[in-house]
Amino acid sequence: MKRRDFLASAAALSLFVSDAWAAKKQAKSKVTTGKSGKTAKKPVTRRGRQKGKVTYKPQQSVAHTADDPVIERPPLGTSASRLPPVRAPEPPSEWRTFEITTTVNLKNLSGPTKLWLPLPLNQDTLYQRTLGHSWSGNQANASMRRLPDGDLEVFYCDWPEGSDARLQLTTHVSTADRHFDVTKRTVAPEREDILRRNLQASQLIPNDGLAFQLGERILGRIKDPVAQAKAIYDWVVDNTIYDPALPGCGTGDVRRQLIQGKYGGRSADINGLFVAICRAIGIPARCVYGLRTGSSRLFSSLGLRGDDATHGQHVRAEFYVPGYSWIPVDPSDVRRAISLEILSDLDSKLISLKKILFGVWEMNWIAFNLGTDVVLPGTGTTKPFLLLPQLESSGGLPDPGFQYSIRTRQVVL
Repeated sequence: MKRRDFLASAAALSLFVSDAWAAKKQAKSKVTTGKSGKTAKKPVTRRGRQKGKVTYKPQQSVAHTADDPVIERPPLGTSASRLPPVRAPEPPSEWRTFEITTTVNLKNLSGPTKLWLPLPLNQDTLYQRTLGHSWSGNQANASMRRLPDGDLEVFYCDWPEGSDARLQLTTHVSTADRHFDVTKRTVAPEREDILRRNLQASQLIPNDGLAFQLGERILGRIKDPVAQAKAIYDWVVDNTIYDPALPGCGTGDVRRQLIQGKYGGRSADINGLFVAICRAIGIPARCVYGLRTGSSRLFSSLGLRGDDATHGQHVRAEFYVPGYSWIPVDPSDVRRAISLEILSDLDSKLISLKKILFGVWEMNWIAFNLGTDVVLPGTGTTKPFLLLPQLESSGGLPDPGFQYSIRTRQVVL
């Protein structure tokens, strides 16, 4: 475009803009002046204030209390307004404290000897608090060691060759009964790495193949995750057998159960089966390894009958649903009650117990850890889970049934 053509176009455009502005100003004056000649009210802008006058009126009073925390009604436009409502969990009011004493006595050690004892959860929860540890004995070295993933903490000690070994470890733990409330879906979400870990398979707990096929058959068209877990729980209770003749808590070999089509065993086997099916259909789930510490208010077979907890090890389970966090279950103890209390499947007490143990843990039990495929600190040995004391001599890891004792009692601190 030549220079003279450009200047002519610019002049024409300026004239057009001037005419449009004059027309707009004239129309505005007609709107503000009525027939009576009085001036109309000034228009209200989108921000809720009159033109030419700055005013501010909050939509509602901002008051934050324990029942109405700040995250429930954050100021508009803040990042918190995009978060889901989250209420702080309410801690239980009734707690019991147990003293757990583990005693080890070994005679005439043939070589250097190492000992590992599982310890209670190293992080406080709404149902368990570890108050402290103390120990005495003639060990050469002693310390508490935690695995890198934080799921397991152990007490470690060792003795030199040619000596007797003595150790007494005392732990104080407070517990409160754990309840799942279906009406409160306002719990903060779990970390994604923890959820992914509890969807993965382990040595003995698969998450695909036969476990997936079984889960699909159990669920049918059920879509709600809580209802899905309840269906799996009911199926495990109705189709497994508790075998009190097995040592410890069983092997926890769910893969073998699925291959053989024979479901059951002890707590590690039955609750491990529940966990495997949940993981296979996409619900994070995990076994929780622990120890019975007191008598049961539900059935005598579900607690200690005295202070001897040497053979009181017991595995429980929990699954995760967004908004509810981890939900406790124990299908194994339903089968245990049927077996040891000699109950029929139609007994009213059993029907009530089946309902209770979906969402409730009676805390006459303490949780040790969540670890699977555990590598003991200082060794290259991998174990499916750590629940019993482990002893290693110069010849390697012997049978875990070496002589030790565990005593518990309820105390007032």
